[in-house]
Amino acid sequence: MNFFKRLFKIGEAEANSALDKMEDPIKLTEQGIRDMKIDLGKSLESLAQVKALAIRARNDAEEFAAKATDYEQKAMLILKKAQNGDIKADEADRLAKEALIKKEENEENETRTKLESEKFNNSVSQLEKSVQEIKQNISKWDNELKTLKARVKVSKATKNLNKQMAEIDSSSTVSMLERMKEKVQQDEALAEAYGDIANTSKSIDDELDKAADITESTAEDSLTKLKEQLGLKNEK
Repeated sequence: MNFFKRLFKIGEAEANSALDKMEDPIKLTEQGIRDMKIDLGKSLESLAQVKALAIRARNDAEEFAAKATDYEQKAMLILKKAQNGDIKADEADRLAKEALIKKEENEENETRTKLESEKFNNSVSQLEKSVQEIKQNISKWDNELKTLKARVKVSKATKNLNKQMAEIDSSSTVSMLERMKEKVQQDEALAEAYGDIANTSKSIDDELDKAADITESTAEDSLTKLKEQLGLKNEK
């Protein structure tokens, strides 16, 4: 019995140690999830900002392209007016050149903003991957946390059950029941013995009373004495 007690104590100590070690990963996992949610919020904010920049660059590129087309059309219109005599040729050339300069400036801006939009779009793709990865990690850690918590519940339930079993053994309940069983058996045997003694004593008394019965002889003597007093002869 002592050997099994020691064996159980060792198992109980290992279970408690495992449980203690299990509580830290739960706290670490919860903290890790909180940190990742903070990172997710920051990443989403950054993603929104970069997307806004990409949209702005795209809109600017479209606007610069529209202006470039507009200046080119103005230059063509001015040259047609000069051809029709509606404006002097020198003035038309000057204005047409200015329009073409503006056209080139807007085309350059369009090219620049397109490159910026492309860079922003690449950044958006990278940020979206990061956001997706963080979401997957959060989901993974959530599942891991559920598993750890379930293991803790099982461990606690097992520990409580083993503790109850240990308390039953330590309180010698089983031994006490055995002693009670033995006492009941002893009392039953003793009762049976008293019954046998009582029956035996009663039989002996009956035999003694029968052997020592003087009722008949006593009555005969009394009758003889009475006849003598009356002067009667005793006839047999």
